[in-house]
Amino acid sequence: MSSSITAGAISNSPGFLSKERIIAAPGFNRWLVPPAALAIHLCIGMAYGFSVFWLPLSQAIGITAPLACAPDMSFFARLFSAECDWQISMLSWIYTLFFVFLGCSAAIWGGWLEHAGPRKAGVVSALCWCGGLLISAFGIYTHQLWLMWLGSGVIGGIGLGLGYISPVSTLIKWFPDKRGMATGMAIMGFGGGAMVGAPLAAALMNHFASPEGVGVWQSFVVMAAIYFVFMMGGALAYRVPPTGWKPEGWTAPLNKASNAMITHRHVHVSVAWKTPQFVLIWLVLCLNVSAGIGILGMASPLLQEVFAGKLLGNDLSFSELNSTQLAQIAAIAAGFTGLLSLFNIGGRFFWASFSDYIGRKNTYFAFFALGVALYALVPNMGHLGNVALFVAAFCIILSMYGGGFATVPAYLADLFGTQMVGAIHGRLLTAWAAAGVLGPVLITYLREYQLALGVERAAVYDITLYILAGLLVLGFICNALVRPVADKYFMTDAQLAAEQALSHDQGNGNARVLEWHAAPGSLPLVAAAWLAVGVPLAWGIWVTLQKTAVLFN
Repeated sequence: MSSSITAGAISNSPGFLSKERIIAAPGFNRWLVPPAALAIHLCIGMAYGFSVFWLPLSQAIGITAPLACAPDMSFFARLFSAECDWQISMLSWIYTLFFVFLGCSAAIWGGWLEHAGPRKAGVVSALCWCGGLLISAFGIYTHQLWLMWLGSGVIGGIGLGLGYISPVSTLIKWFPDKRGMATGMAIMGFGGGAMVGAPLAAALMNHFASPEGVGVWQSFVVMAAIYFVFMMGGALAYRVPPTGWKPEGWTAPLNKASNAMITHRHVHVSVAWKTPQFVLIWLVLCLNVSAGIGILGMASPLLQEVFAGKLLGNDLSFSELNSTQLAQIAAIAAGFTGLLSLFNIGGRFFWASFSDYIGRKNTYFAFFALGVALYALVPNMGHLGNVALFVAAFCIILSMYGGGFATVPAYLADLFGTQMVGAIHGRLLTAWAAAGVLGPVLITYLREYQLALGVERAAVYDITLYILAGLLVLGFICNALVRPVADKYFMTDAQLAAEQALSHDQGNGNARVLEWHAAPGSLPLVAAAWLAVGVPLAWGIWVTLQKTAVLFN
């Protein structure tokens, strides 16, 4: 491959954050990119663990007990009141804002990310997420709930969206031979963020707590500083391959090349979301996530109410347990929730990697078929009092919940090509926002409705689980209807060239080959990068396993 550098190219040197600046040189080790993505995802994944702050914040003024607001104080007035404590129900709105703004920002700025590159997107994500934490810290210090909503919920939510999709397109292009595994490695970090962040937050709050304060705003400041270092490190470590690069000696296997579900052409994001395939994949993701997220949010009360005294070796119902026994089963349920988190993380890597061998469509068939069977059988397991099978079933269900997130970017790349897969994935994440409302609302409101009818607590989830199984049947049908994208939707050569120019996807000017072996001298750097993200993740897993051990005592 020959190349030349014009005077104009020299005079117009790209900016430090520009995509042109991070085109990899020959010898670059592609295994440096996954830990960069993990560094960002482990930080923003703390969004799952924000509930650790709710109880301390609900008594930030009262310190030892909540200082209740006047009964006639309006909802709007409580947002600006510094005279009484916040209700947990008002604090939990931050959780909703997280995922609404995650989906919206990913959909709105996904196209910009493709043109700007992962480094610039990662930096903006770090500024939004960590800046949002600092604004929230000030909101806690001044006791202004609206500042917490604005800081963490809105601005932090925007950072979540940009950080979540920042590595998708880059990793898929670096690992054309292992698309599923690559996205699984990155998105695994989002599931693991709470495992690292929640115990860290608890330790910081214990450190800063005093008779005058609960230590939350100080914890926010420290975590913002730690997260900023990790997220900036990840953003600056990103590199993109030159156009046309492929792993040394790799060619697409014949069985994959002939697979009609895998295209070597590209669809523009403005066209992709109008295709039947996009609509079907949107429904597939929404239905899979709705089923899983509903269970994830209600895992603790579900286990306690279904099994009650059986968790302690007796036959008492939930209403018959005393306060000591309730505390004991609550601890067991916390271990159950931790175990589900581990399977959520592991499933992201396992299922996404497995999809490289059996195909993305077949992987989702497995999700839905196995999910329907497990959701239909779980009520019987509960009535039989078989705790072990009940727990095992939900662990598998949560592994498929996480696997759905991690597999879908590769599914999109197969159908629509890699050129704008990050932007297309961003638009698809609106399905997550919808599922984040549908799943929890479905399971909580059905539970309350059945309790009001006088249904015993051990049986209130039966109908809900059957309905969730029905959602998965619909998902199975939608996945079955997915077909290869029609020729009319693909970009022409001229359109592709124009899009590549906008995205600054030109080859490295100094490179004479478009495939290379990683430089041997890069191995120590790769080891250091993986240790930087692996040690915190291992610590989080260890803490979770300690809590999970209660299940088996």
